Amino acid sequence: MATATTYGARDHARAQEGAHADAMPVVPASAWPAPPCEAGHLVWAETVAGGNYTHRVLARGTELRLTDLAGEACAHLLLYAADRPWERLNVADTVKVQWNAYLGEGQLLLSDQGRVLASITADTSGRHDALCGTSTLVRNTERYGDGTPQSASPAGRELFKLAAAKNGLSARDLPPSLSFFQGVEVREDGALDFTGSVGPGAGVTLRTEQDVTVLIANVPHPADPRETYTSSPLEVLAWRAAPTQPGDPLWDATPEGRRAFLNTAEFLAARGLA
Repeated sequence: MATATTYGARDHARAQEGAHADAMPVVPASAWPAPPCEAGHLVWAETVAGGNYTHRVLARGTELRLTDLAGEACAHLLLYAADRPWERLNVADTVKVQWNAYLGEGQLLLSDQGRVLASITADTSGRHDALCGTSTLVRNTERYGDGTPQSASPAGRELFKLAAAKNGLSARDLPPSLSFFQGVEVREDGALDFTGSVGPGAGVTLRTEQDVTVLIANVPHPADPRETYTSSPLEVLAWRAAPTQPGDPLWDATPEGRRAFLNTAEFLAARGLA
């Protein structure tokens, strides 16, 4: 089809409607071929290519499932309270308040206000990291020759900058991130061992406990020792559900978690949101 004229370019562009790529968002999300729940409940369905990013604002009580399709994804995650981006994921508090540096089912993702942004409700990977953050422009340029967003080896922080800008945020709003599917363990001497992934198909499910803005960069873990930039597609699905309530085992799993849920509930009640 000729595209030398405006009409030809328009016709060519319109002919692409319905085309499908291996990595792309599906709109509407209910058209996703294999939803984890009733199709009408899906609010986000996307496959994120290796070396790419995505973002979305999700309502309180949404469940978000990330799946490492081929075994080489690494989902670096940032969370912000949707209408108050100064309240954001605090990795240090997430670790120290819960006395645990290793993420997994039952862990809470906390803000620096002592409130719960999201909880981990399911995990079949067990290979995650709350210590190293994501890759940087300088580091990727040293390792791979380039770390800019448009290169073949984009850095996670550079992609986060793009996702942040699309949500009214800047580089100054980027705290340390969590990463899922590529693990790190701490030795007795304090050194870090990169443990990699458990292979294709591993998944982790988060439940949002407030309205949140989600930023995800799917890039290699900064501790990955391989010389080549290795990152495979990440599946992202989200559906309407309900937030954690009193009486849920997760609410009372630990004294620290219970207090964080109470802090969250009090705040939301004061705003007439719960």
